[in-house]
Amino acid sequence: MDTTLQNTTLGLKLPTDPRWVNLAEIDLAEILSDHAYCEQKAATACISLIQAYPERLELVDALAPVVTEEWGHFRMVLQELKKRALRLGRQRKDEYVNELLKFQKKGVSRDEALLERLLTCALIEARSCERFRLLSLYCADEALRQWYHQFMVAEAGHYRMFLDLAGGYFGKEKAWDRWLEYLRHEADIVQSLPARGDRMH
Repeated sequence: MDTTLQNTTLGLKLPTDPRWVNLAEIDLAEILSDHAYCEQKAATACISLIQAYPERLELVDALAPVVTEEWGHFRMVLQELKKRALRLGRQRKDEYVNELLKFQKKGVSRDEALLERLLTCALIEARSCERFRLLSLYCADEALRQWYHQFMVAEAGHYRMFLDLAGGYFGKEKAWDRWLEYLRHEADIVQSLPARGDRMH
């Protein structure tokens, strides 16, 4: 795959206001619960891709260990909740992800649908990485800052992996052009949604 996709930065068009961290810290049970479900859904998304495209050997090999990693992250968040004597809350609708799903091209071929799904996953990982970075820098709790740094590093790797798969399967130009469309649309989504400290996205 071309280095254009391999070496790009997150490229998000609308950075999160760092003051979002202050909102997130108001109720740690809420943000940790949402984080837990995000990790769970990330594992499920990888399983779904493997089930839908088992003949894509590079995809299966790349995603299989991520399933284990994301589920491990889910357990890490559960442990953090328990350590702080907090309870896992109920799963809430993820308006951010739902809006991204609406942007996926409909009525396309099975292969074209794969490109849409890979880029959607890449974007969710990129935004998660950005939010984890803010928490690792500005969270008042030093232990949490170090804890969130681990997640930031992992999400950055996942984001690059999804982009690498997209570029490898569909060519650098096609994947990059569609990625830029996703980035622009994602900025509109973030701008339209209210800033909430109980949501990772």
